[in-house]
Formats: sequence, structure tokens, C-alpha cells
Amino acid sequence: MAYVVTESCIKCKFTDCVDVCPVDCFREGPNFLVIDPDECIDCTLCVAECPVEAIYAEDDVPADQRSFIALNAELSKGWKAIIEKQDPLPDADDWKDVKPKAQLLEK
Repeated sequence: MAYVVTESCIKCKFTDCVDVCPVDCFREGPNFLVIDPDECIDCTLCVAECPVEAIYAEDDVPADQRSFIALNAELSKGWKAIIEKQDPLPDADDWKDVKPKAQLLEK
């Protein structure tokens, strides 16, 4: 079972989670992060670090966010690894509580 980044991360891209990942399983897109399910070791460290509560164990992903399981797997294959904490997107605080925003995902 891997962990999954869901909708709350879109247009925020806080990277506190990246900083604690022992296996560098996060991948970075233009306005979203994903977890490579083949690299994730289910350590749970990233969950507590996410300030927008966007990360869930695969079995715990809310029903309305289940599409993000396949999306993480798909996008992780083409996006580059991110291994160090970076600044969030400039307007992340404006977007952190906005929902829905899946339509704003940039691939």
C-alpha cells in the first residue's frame, strides 16, 4: 500500500513532506506533487508534515479523491524526483483551502 497525494496539494505544492521522505518517492509537476507508488515504503512520515492534509494511505483516500490513486501512479512515471524542500507556490496560502480544484491541475 502506497501513500497518495490528493487534490488539496494542487496550486499549493508545500514540500514539507519531501524533506522527511527517506526514499525520495515524491515527484514534482508544475503545480502539484505526487508519490511514486513503486518507491513509497509506507513509512507514514509525510502524512503529518503536509500542512494541507493532502496525503493519505491508499486505503484511506476519501471516496471523492480515489481518482488520485491512479493519477499519482501515472504522473510519477513522467515527472522528476524532488528530494529537497522548496518554497511553496507564491500564492499557496490563497489556494490551500479552495475546493474543488482538480480541474486546475497542470500536467
